[in-house]
Amino acid sequence: MDITSPFSKSQLIPQEEKLEIRKKRGQLFIGIPKEDFKIEKRICLTPESVSMLVKAGHRILIEAGAGKEASYDDKKYSEAGATITHDKEKVFGCPIVLKVEPPTLDEIKLMKPKTYLFSALQLKTQQKDYFEALQKKKITALCYEFIKDRYGAYPFLDAISQIAGIASIQIASEYMCSMNGGKGLLFGNVTGVPPTEVVILGAGLVAESAIRTALALGVNVKVFDNNIHKLKRLQKTLPSQVFTSTIQERVLTKSLMRCDVAIGAVKGCNRSPILVSEEMVQRMKPGSVIIDVCIDNGGCFETSEVTTHERPTITKYGVIHYGVPNITAKYSKTASLAISNILSPYLLDLSENGSIDDAISYDTTIRSGIYIYKGILVNEAIGKWFNLNFKDLNLILM
Repeated sequence: MDITSPFSKSQLIPQEEKLEIRKKRGQLFIGIPKEDFKIEKRICLTPESVSMLVKAGHRILIEAGAGKEASYDDKKYSEAGATITHDKEKVFGCPIVLKVEPPTLDEIKLMKPKTYLFSALQLKTQQKDYFEALQKKKITALCYEFIKDRYGAYPFLDAISQIAGIASIQIASEYMCSMNGGKGLLFGNVTGVPPTEVVILGAGLVAESAIRTALALGVNVKVFDNNIHKLKRLQKTLPSQVFTSTIQERVLTKSLMRCDVAIGAVKGCNRSPILVSEEMVQRMKPGSVIIDVCIDNGGCFETSEVTTHERPTITKYGVIHYGVPNITAKYSKTASLAISNILSPYLLDLSENGSIDDAISYDTTIRSGIYIYKGILVNEAIGKWFNLNFKDLNLILM
């Protein structure tokens, strides 16, 4: 019987096996410029991380004095193998530029075309011309806030959120002092003295860190969030029970009228929702303190305004408002250690893939942080927010 085969004779002959060629390890040339210390005091890499990268065959060029405000002097970086320079243009001329704060328009002018930029973005503080400047130079830009690992977590955001939560309580305690215009209350459980009252809006990682710190100081805490599952998780994981409630205007207003400190730690998809109106702030005690941790996302108090480390507070209706966006820069060494511990392994992985472009193609974690790829905007949220054309990065890489 004649059987017809669907394959030709040549197809039936054994073929050579095609194996993926192992990529050669690439060498990274990284520039770390000095931040504007009036705004930012952190640095991306510690001397220990620099030493690890240099031993792996990479080059690091650091602007003189870049680590000063994080308690790292030039000598430590030099001993770790980095090259120190006073020439800012040389640093920004490196193929890879690492920053904490997003670069200014003048700093972008110093960058060479097709540079790879790693920095924070702080989306709600940006203007349209920032993205247009990056696009014009065909820069590939990655922001720490967008990086999402294989487990669905945001490692940079989680680390910074934890520091911000702890910091919010410590900063609040500073401004409760009568010398700083506060009510003169101490955060602590003093025998015979009613505990300080703190209201926290949100039940995420920032809020949890703030709650744990407050409870450790003997503070009476009330937590408001509309996510019941987050509130349940807090009740299960916290060392002691706290008052929890969904955000009901009447209940929240009463709590704000009685509290000494209110902390905003709620982030929305595009911007933080306004949960506390101007009228509600007017009814708070004179000398009470508001710490709006999510001010970089718009803030959740209607009366909040962006402030700076030089002038961190404003007072409205007798209530002290703290609205510094990069709150963790106040604790620059701790924050620098946290950023460096997360960033340095990613940098080592980049070189293992052969090049950054290869890493972007293969590594979904790195790809998740990209918002501009070779001058093309690839982030939908940014495109819609600033009315800019954008494309899907996955389609570009196909």
